[in-house]
This record gives sequence, C-alpha cells and structure tokens, in this order.
Amino acid sequence: MRRPFRSYPGPAKRKYAPLNQKSAALRAWRGYDESALNRERIDRLPRMDRLVDRAVQDLKLEQRRGESELLAVWNQLLDPEIVAHAQPAQIRNGVLFVNVDSPVWKDEIVRYRRHEILQRLQDAFGSQLIQKISFRIG
Repeated sequence: MRRPFRSYPGPAKRKYAPLNQKSAALRAWRGYDESALNRERIDRLPRMDRLVDRAVQDLKLEQRRGESELLAVWNQLLDPEIVAHAQPAQIRNGVLFVNVDSPVWKDEIVRYRRHEILQRLQDAFGSQLIQKISFRIG
C-alpha cells in the first residue's frame, strides 16, 4: 500500500501580533504613545564615537601608548653604552625618570649627554610627552 502524500509544515506562524498592531494595542491600553518617548530618549543619548573619544582622553591612552613606545624604542635611539647603564623607569607630568646603575654613569650622563638624549627623545616623541629628564640611581 502506498503512503499518503505528506506535506511539510510551512513557515512558522507568528505568535505575536505585528508590531503596528501590538503598538496600537499598547497605546490604547496605556493611554499614550511610547514610541514618541523612545525617540526622545534616543535623541538625548550621546553618540558612541563621542563616548569613545572622551574615554580615550580621560584614560590618557595616547600618552600611555607613547610611554610604552618609549620603552621599546629607548634601546634603538641611544648609544649602546648609555643603554647598558641607564633605563627609563616612568613618565610623570612630562618628566622622564631614568634609572642609572652607578653614580659615575649618572654624573657622565647628566654632565655630557643629557641634552643629546632629551633632544633625540623629543624629536622622536614630541616635546609635549617629554619635557625634562631626571636621572636617579637605582
């Protein structure tokens, strides 16, 4: 015996009323049009690009990126003798703090090489990021 032809179910039937009918029913029940309020709320929300720009400024991400690049480029910009005895520690308020391994090297760098180092770093990163250099033993 032959099986009867079986049709597959078509697209699923919507369980909910279309959006406009649902909105109309809600409007009638609540007594006001909620879509107008939602549009006003959306208009008052700040734009995402402005939020991201503000977050970048508040977190000082550009400055932090410059600091991390400084640590990476320090070895390439300066003389290997200086790099062997001095390493940058941190940047705070435009002052670069550099740790030097001995008082003799600190004196050498401060007397004879400070301006050269500052000039090279300012040429590479700009004078806003690094305004001064402070050497300390450590």
